[in-house]
Amino acid sequence: MAGVKQSVLTTIFSYLGVLVGYVNLLWLFPYVLSPSQIGLFKTVQDIALLLVPFAQLGIGHGITRYFPRLRGNEFAFFSFSLVIATIGFIMVASMFFVFKNPIINAFAEKAPEVINYLVVALLITFFSLINSLLEAFCRSFLKVAIPSLIRDVFLRVFMAMLIIGYSLSIYSFDNMIWGLGVVYILAMISIVIYMKRERIFKFDFNWEGITRPFKKEYLRYSLITLLGTAGALLIMKIDSIMVSSMIGLDANAIYTIGFSIAVVIEMPRRAISQVAMPVISEKFAKNQLAGINALYKKIAINQLLICLLIFLMIWINIENLYHFVPNRAIYEQGKWVVLLIGLGKLTDVIFSVNGEIIVFSKFYTFNITATLLMSAAVIIFNLALIPLYGIEGAALASLIAMFFYNLVKFIYIKIRLGFNPFTPGVFFILIAGGLSWAVSYYLIPTFEAVIPDILIRSGIVTAVYLSLVHLFKAATETEALVIQKVKGVLSIIVNR
Repeated sequence: MAGVKQSVLTTIFSYLGVLVGYVNLLWLFPYVLSPSQIGLFKTVQDIALLLVPFAQLGIGHGITRYFPRLRGNEFAFFSFSLVIATIGFIMVASMFFVFKNPIINAFAEKAPEVINYLVVALLITFFSLINSLLEAFCRSFLKVAIPSLIRDVFLRVFMAMLIIGYSLSIYSFDNMIWGLGVVYILAMISIVIYMKRERIFKFDFNWEGITRPFKKEYLRYSLITLLGTAGALLIMKIDSIMVSSMIGLDANAIYTIGFSIAVVIEMPRRAISQVAMPVISEKFAKNQLAGINALYKKIAINQLLICLLIFLMIWINIENLYHFVPNRAIYEQGKWVVLLIGLGKLTDVIFSVNGEIIVFSKFYTFNITATLLMSAAVIIFNLALIPLYGIEGAALASLIAMFFYNLVKFIYIKIRLGFNPFTPGVFFILIAGGLSWAVSYYLIPTFEAVIPDILIRSGIVTAVYLSLVHLFKAATETEALVIQKVKGVLSIIVNR
């Protein structure tokens, strides 16, 4: 029950963060900043976040995997991991300066402004690194909701305050970019305060309980998963950086806003994954393979049911969503980015928690092969498609890479473990989604007033979608659970 509560709270906080993020990126940023300023703001962030997994040396997943084996030595393990991560950051920062000239040359022609803020990117990298480790330990204690609140909500609120301060001329644009580092420091302080309150934050440098063989195994696993984790993030972030370097900061602003509209589709998947990871790790430790396969199928159904509905709500209202964006004529050029990235996110959803299963299985080294292949592929796709199709080419490159990345992992899991996330319910949900979109496109007229159009269109499509899911009996277990919860709430209200 605690896990369910954490999952529900995490989902709520994720969507609250999405709401704040939507206000930021779809209204506040375009209202206050020029397209080139938005592009610079996001490029600096993306460079930093791309460096985080390399600095982390893969120990984020290592913490989750090995935490159950160190009961009683948790805080020694915590301190040891922080020291390793700090060493990792020093190595990344050193390499960053060694290759500074090639990095500068990449942005010199189309986005020279980025060059002035590379140190800010490193500052963000360090504090994001620490935040990711703190979250990993919270997750190991099954405390995922509040870290999600801090990451998804507080961080975005701090960003909004930073932009508002600039709009009020309290400081310059240059100081605002440097203020990004302060935002991540505030997030770190917030999570430390929470961990201290929950009594799960303590430094212990007595590492005698962490044996040399364990350290060797832990570091080996972490370094192997490093390439997988870094490659997965590379697939997600490289498109934005390449748009800036190959087209310009204005184009990246348009791309970023389109991407941010689409990324909300995967929010339930992220929340479910946060809760599922320690469960999968525990089941592998106990060799409960049948339980993992059952979880694989259940998650595929549940997250597709939710995420596909969100995708429908976004795409059928895409013109309406851009209506509220200041300087709409500039940014609505990114609507096809929304479609392509949205479809890419759905591929992640459909293939369920395949990445998490590989990471915590004895076949975790395969993650390196799959991720390195897809990382190379996404760079090649971007180099080929961006000159031809611009920002839509970058989005198409991401879609192709995400699909084949998930397909390769699915095939490998099927061969090695015999697991399969696909049940008839998955295909029935996809059919329900396609028919629901057709109803919106062919049968519902467009109303001039934006708000009524959103409400009427969304209401009809949601009703059609859920009715078809019920008719096809695509998610009977989930449906029964929801009905039970609703009856419970109604019973409480009636009894009062």
